[in-house]
Amino acid sequence: MDLANAQKVLQDYYGYDDFRTGQKKLISAVLNGQNALGIMPTGGGKSLCYQIPGILLNGTAIIISPLISLMKDQVDSLHTLGIKATYINSSLTNEEYDERMALLREGYFDFIYVAPERFDNSYFRSIIEQLQISFIAFDEAHCISQWGHDFRPSYRSVIQTLEQINHIPLRLALTATATTEVIQDIQKLLNIDDQSVVNTGFYRENLHFHLVKGQNKQDFLFNYLSDHKQESGIIYAPTRKLVDTIHAQLIEKGYRVAYYHAGLSEDVRRQQQNKFINDEVEIMVATNAFGMGIDKSNVRYVIHHSLPMNIEAYYQEAGRAGRDGEPSDCILLFSGQDSHLPKFFIEQSELDEEKKALEYKKLRAMINYCHTEICLPRYILDYFEEDQKHDDCGHCSNCTRSGEKVDRTRDAQMVLSCVMRMEQRFGTGLTAKVLKGSKDKKVKQFQLDHLSTYGLMKQRTEKEITNFIHFLVAENYLTTGDQKYPILKLTPKAADVLKNNMKVWMHQTEIQQNEAVDFDRKLFEQMRLLRKELADQDGVPPYIIFSDATLKELCRFLPENKTEMLQIKGIGLKKFDSYGQAFLELIQLKTSDQPSHLISYQLYSEGNPIELIAKKRDIQAQTVATHLFKAYQEGGTINWQDFFDDEIEDTVLKAYHTSGEPYLKSIKELVHDEIDYTMIKAVLIKNDLLEEE
Repeated sequence: MDLANAQKVLQDYYGYDDFRTGQKKLISAVLNGQNALGIMPTGGGKSLCYQIPGILLNGTAIIISPLISLMKDQVDSLHTLGIKATYINSSLTNEEYDERMALLREGYFDFIYVAPERFDNSYFRSIIEQLQISFIAFDEAHCISQWGHDFRPSYRSVIQTLEQINHIPLRLALTATATTEVIQDIQKLLNIDDQSVVNTGFYRENLHFHLVKGQNKQDFLFNYLSDHKQESGIIYAPTRKLVDTIHAQLIEKGYRVAYYHAGLSEDVRRQQQNKFINDEVEIMVATNAFGMGIDKSNVRYVIHHSLPMNIEAYYQEAGRAGRDGEPSDCILLFSGQDSHLPKFFIEQSELDEEKKALEYKKLRAMINYCHTEICLPRYILDYFEEDQKHDDCGHCSNCTRSGEKVDRTRDAQMVLSCVMRMEQRFGTGLTAKVLKGSKDKKVKQFQLDHLSTYGLMKQRTEKEITNFIHFLVAENYLTTGDQKYPILKLTPKAADVLKNNMKVWMHQTEIQQNEAVDFDRKLFEQMRLLRKELADQDGVPPYIIFSDATLKELCRFLPENKTEMLQIKGIGLKKFDSYGQAFLELIQLKTSDQPSHLISYQLYSEGNPIELIAKKRDIQAQTVATHLFKAYQEGGTINWQDFFDDEIEDTVLKAYHTSGEPYLKSIKELVHDEIDYTMIKAVLIKNDLLEEE
């Protein structure tokens, strides 16, 4: 089938002019009836690889999906585009189930989402066997592989069931994280040849990875959240108890927060999840039971309160940040004690010894991540055997080493000496008490108050000493071993510190703001409120209407009509017809009332600079620029040197002709950072390159 039809669907339904890397090849494979596997990063546009063929091909596309929440999100998203889609799962009433099955039998749906277990139902299978199927797609396809970090036997067993249905034209598998073993396993099971594997790599430039070691986790968390109050984020904790504790603490501090773990009833979990998805709360605190298939695109940070089990799980969970392509933080709070819980989980599992050995190997790679000195994304890409070569990211905590650098060598020598004099037989708690000079009964019981290191750090609190010991473990000066009860022991690095051959430096990690604000924040918040209102009316999550990235583009570009609005990435004809006019009216209220732009132009004509006009009128400089552009289009005059010089004009015009797209964002990506959106729009208006409606 001609890809031109796919290109038109991309423009009209999704509001994009060009496919992302890998999408065209996968879509072409499906349209030509070939089995295919796509490994693309979260937010890389995997769903379009089956949605566009499903729209174009005759019959019903069956999407095998692991979670109810994922099914609902995808169906809601398709409904906003006017596409016939549904899901069949346990959340339906008997009446809903009967109605959907009847419509399915008639071939009404373009898409149907089901869990793999649904194929165990003989009635469902009988309907499928009568249906015209366009293809089967496996979302979260790593669940198929026994080597995957989230292996599900039902995903693997459904393949045998599908073999018995002889009119399935092809199978498409999609995943965000897969090692070489997992990729080969999926290929073998679904009969996919090497030429039909599309691996676009795992790197996501918008994710900023940070390691926080040796700091009090609670203090860091509260400080970070106070700086990101308006932003959505996920905090992962390893146990139900810790989730409950953090949730209660944040509620007490006045945050809008939900929580999620397997100890809650299904109804409570669903209610809490919906609060987060629908922007009724900003923060979700959860165990790793939460998140697979969550498509919420405006998650600005993911914080892991403790060590994940492996790199695959960590990258997938961290990757729930920034699905809209906007800069987002992935923060791991690491303490030297953190490895004991995952080791306990492995030991208590029912895995055979070979599988346990594999899990220990994966955990070691995760621990090594916390000790590496190299760029953090590079470490992750190396783990996945990424072939593509990447430069250092320039914005992870290892690349930036932000924060104050303090020489803690003397303190380290005190701790290491104390551990040595305690004969490396005790844990962190008792060591901290000895250094503090505590009169605790255990200190006296073991006669540790007679040691020369007793009270050596009495000027510090026990909590501060404990945190510093955790830092020394995290930095591999001490180890806690593999025993059931963690015992502090010296490492080879410790000897160099004690002999004054090595300094111990401690960086206080500071997470900088991810982006310079080059849009009207007040207008952005007004747009978020409008989006929430429209979403509530339609019964869908707000991000399904427009992503935060699209709202920011609207705030930067300030389109004045339908033609200009369709130049914004993420707004196609279908979305504009449903929601565009409401956002246009909000922008017009902000910028285009008749007296307002003429007042700005009058002040400008009197020789006032733009920043002064903005200050006098208590509006953004960007809004003043929009007023002046409108006055120019009505016959006024502008000194374009107030906006750009000849070099900037040449650069923007070259980028405009190179990009092949009318989007300001496409042009912005091709020019240097100093050229902002206002400059770009000014160049285009001067050269009559912005189309009128």
